[in-house]
Amino acid sequence: MTPVNRSLRTKAVALVAAVGAMSLLAGCGGGDESVTGGGKKDGKVVITMGMYGVMGFKETGLIEQYEKENPNVDIQAEVAGDEQTYYTALQTKLAAGKGLKDIQGIEIGRAKEIVDTQADKFADFKGMADTDHFLPWKQAQITTKDGKVLGLGTDIGPMAVCYRKDHFEAAGLPTDREEVAKLWEGDWGKFVEVGKTFKKNHKGGKVAYIDASSGLFNAMIYGHSEQFYNAQGELIYEDNPAVEEAWNLATEAAESGLSAKLPQFQPGWDPGLSNGTFATTVCPAWMLGHIGEKAGDKHKGKWDVTKAPKGANWGGSFLGVVEASPVKEEAKKLVAWLTAPEQQAHIFKQQGSVPSSQVALEDPAVKDRTSEYFSGAPIGRIFGEAAQEIPDEQVLGRKDGSIKDIFSQGLALVEGGTPRDEAWQTTSERIEKAVG
Repeated sequence: MTPVNRSLRTKAVALVAAVGAMSLLAGCGGGDESVTGGGKKDGKVVITMGMYGVMGFKETGLIEQYEKENPNVDIQAEVAGDEQTYYTALQTKLAAGKGLKDIQGIEIGRAKEIVDTQADKFADFKGMADTDHFLPWKQAQITTKDGKVLGLGTDIGPMAVCYRKDHFEAAGLPTDREEVAKLWEGDWGKFVEVGKTFKKNHKGGKVAYIDASSGLFNAMIYGHSEQFYNAQGELIYEDNPAVEEAWNLATEAAESGLSAKLPQFQPGWDPGLSNGTFATTVCPAWMLGHIGEKAGDKHKGKWDVTKAPKGANWGGSFLGVVEASPVKEEAKKLVAWLTAPEQQAHIFKQQGSVPSSQVALEDPAVKDRTSEYFSGAPIGRIFGEAAQEIPDEQVLGRKDGSIKDIFSQGLALVEGGTPRDEAWQTTSERIEKAVG
């Protein structure tokens, strides 16, 4: 997301964001914002779902399957493309106490804020659903201090690197995934050094090494238990060596001209995938489906996946049920089914979202999975091994999602020519304002 430096443009962006959020609100309420969720109509249980991005339940046919197995249930799922807009609308509806879906998706960067400030708005899964099959650290992120379980985990985001073999070949670099992994094994600094070699040697010189420096920053910080907050909920980003190291290396990559200046999921990134504008992108497992779709069939077999320098978890979601839902118990049963090991394994097979279920991770259908699009890469093994490197404790803070976005804006400033110290000062000021 490109930062804005002029007040007029800032106001315009804010207005657009507000209109977008209001439009989403209007579209989510079925015309009656006094009603929360679905209900029972004509002998059927109507369950509404609010989701974002590509969570996989609708895309892989699981919702349709549940309706076939439960003919008395009608599931009405609404999917917002952009999580930031989705969450803005969700916050507004939670504050108003109306317009909510029975089931709401919760992105990992928002989980702590939900746990700390909205626990009374969500139903408790404790004692109702089997949570033993989930990775312990995953469920801990959505559990209150007094043990209330506000949702069930969907996917996790173990990290890898997706790269274009043809671009690597044009730069005289290895293309075999095992050899490529050895180039930067154990050190993100080596990853940047490979980029400098790429930039120097690539024939034509018009292809960037990475899509954006913000992706590198995120991949590095999420390899640590603490990023922006400590376990006591204190803001520590200014003094956290992990953040400092990631900032310095990401800005080095930006200043070295390694970036295409195309932040992931922001305008320009999808065309960059389609046009082959960059050679690498750090890719959590859930990103593979998007890359394949946007890069298109013309690039099938040109992309590959290999091990990242260090393990990390970037992303992942939960499904929660609104306490005021008129079909709360039926919605909880649906969530438990959608996040069960069998369904998590199904989503992985269909779109590559790595399960948060320990049982699903051990499923041979997950462990042995390969990707035809990504040159036959053994994605089950690559992401399964990466999942084992994720720190056992993942500390979240209330404004993690907002702070991550602000750092991305700060790195975009550096990519645009702003000195890194000045960009850091701007970033720090914006964070302090955002956290209040």
